[in-house]
Amino acid sequence: MSIFALPAKKVKRGARQNVTPSPVQWRFVLVIAIVMLVFAGLGIRAAYIQVIAPDNLIAQGDNRTMRTKDMPAYRGIITDRNGVELAVSVPVRAIYADPKIIHEQGGLEQFERWEALADVLGRDVEDLRSKVQNPKRRFVYLQRQVSPAMADYVAKLDIPGIYLRRESRRYYPNGEVTAQLIGITDVDDSGLEGLERLYDDWLTGTPGSKVIRRDAKGRQVEILKSTDGEEAGNLKLTIDQRIQALAYREIKEAMLYYQAASASAIVLDAHTGDVLAMVNAPSFNPNDRSDVSPHRMRNRVLTDAFEPGSSLKPLAVLSALEFGSVKVGDIVNTNPGWMRLGGSLVKDARNYGKLTLEEIIQHSSNMGTSRLALGVPKPFLLDTYYNMGLMSDTGTNMPGESNGLFHERSRWSDFELATLSFGYGISVTTAQLARMYATLANGGVSMPLNIVKQPQSTGYKPEPQRVVSEKNARAVLEMMESVVQRGGTATKAAVPGYRVGGKTGTSRKAVAGGYGDEYVNIFAGVAPLSDPQIVTVVLINEPGGDLYHAGDTAAPVFSEIMGGALQLLNIAPDDKQVTSTKWLNGGRNGS
Repeated sequence: MSIFALPAKKVKRGARQNVTPSPVQWRFVLVIAIVMLVFAGLGIRAAYIQVIAPDNLIAQGDNRTMRTKDMPAYRGIITDRNGVELAVSVPVRAIYADPKIIHEQGGLEQFERWEALADVLGRDVEDLRSKVQNPKRRFVYLQRQVSPAMADYVAKLDIPGIYLRRESRRYYPNGEVTAQLIGITDVDDSGLEGLERLYDDWLTGTPGSKVIRRDAKGRQVEILKSTDGEEAGNLKLTIDQRIQALAYREIKEAMLYYQAASASAIVLDAHTGDVLAMVNAPSFNPNDRSDVSPHRMRNRVLTDAFEPGSSLKPLAVLSALEFGSVKVGDIVNTNPGWMRLGGSLVKDARNYGKLTLEEIIQHSSNMGTSRLALGVPKPFLLDTYYNMGLMSDTGTNMPGESNGLFHERSRWSDFELATLSFGYGISVTTAQLARMYATLANGGVSMPLNIVKQPQSTGYKPEPQRVVSEKNARAVLEMMESVVQRGGTATKAAVPGYRVGGKTGTSRKAVAGGYGDEYVNIFAGVAPLSDPQIVTVVLINEPGGDLYHAGDTAAPVFSEIMGGALQLLNIAPDDKQVTSTKWLNGGRNGS
């Protein structure tokens, strides 16, 4: 080896030299990390939605596809005793708006369609548009209870945000004939007056519902849940619509003919207490309430009390017979035709002299009934009035029924007892007076009055009870037949072919400080007397013409109503002395 040779270069073996990654590598790692985090987040979110809290999205999906559909429940039907419909519910529609939808979809810009809508509804277009000006509101009625034809027209207008919904409206086929008795409902079909109010819960059903699922096109694809509603109950009355219509026609004509303030009538089945007719005039049309006023809606047969006058005189005779102070056939001396009691005068139209009990009723003698009443102990006399149902409700349970007015005193003067015997100092309703006569016709058994056959009333109802003997009730009934015969005060109340017993009542109306010049005319009667079936009471309030006695006003109306009712019920004539074939073949009062 040469000494001049250079030494070999040494290689360093220190620590490994650092290598810096390229930017491409870092980007790849970052993307992979982000993707993994996204998938992890999605997984966590999916797990949260599917496992931990799935209800929210399920609810949102159901809101888009599920609908609750209400099944309409119509109000129950009211019928008469023979099934004739007196009140029914008919399907109608309500027009309502969603102001928010109207504003969002530009519904207010379609002015021509709004004009068409206002025209068909008979409303002012600006009035309609003003109802939907607030976009925060979600519901407002535009018109309730419109006919199906009108609703179809509105649907074809296709105004955004204007919708229809089902409802029902009450319709009364007989209109004003049964208006006060049946009553009315409000726009929501809730009872306001009469039987509609009394039996509102019974007549109102509970609507059912269905939960359904719809597809994207709005078609029903599945019924998820169905809930049955409670069906409304129907109401069957004791009223006979044929007699009701007859009685109303006669009462309305009488009110107009005699220029009276009002008129009323009631017809009863004497044995059961069933009300066959209950009518008042003036009345109103429940299907068009534009002219309805409170005085037209009042069921005067039950609400209005009046002094019955001479129509109560048979009760004085009955009290004396029941007490035993007189017997049938006894004579009462009414001479000289007047008497003073405590400084007050009681008198007859003329001096009738000596009268039998029948003649006292026939001539309507104040002297006769006064002497009979004063011959009976006061407690016994008053008990008779109470027992005949004159100071209590009749059992109808109707809203607004009056119990009458009677101020019982601890001390009674002879004059007060005398005036009570001929129908003053006490006020009763037409229904109470009818119940009293029904008690006589039923042989002394007092029956509560019934208006509803089905369902049976759950309210308090007086029980039938004997209040006077059958013998004396029958005797007084026979005496009343003389009133409609020659010489009586109400020959115009006679019904050809039938024996009729009844009594007139002409009483002055009380005013401040005494009695005025206005009269109440009453006739109450029973037929046929051989087998009493029907009781009818007619009241003419404040007749304004020249005729103001009950024998000239209420009596002929009674004859028409009673005669028609006897025929409609096919009750055989019992007056053997009448042979008028014209009557038997359908004529009335020989006309």
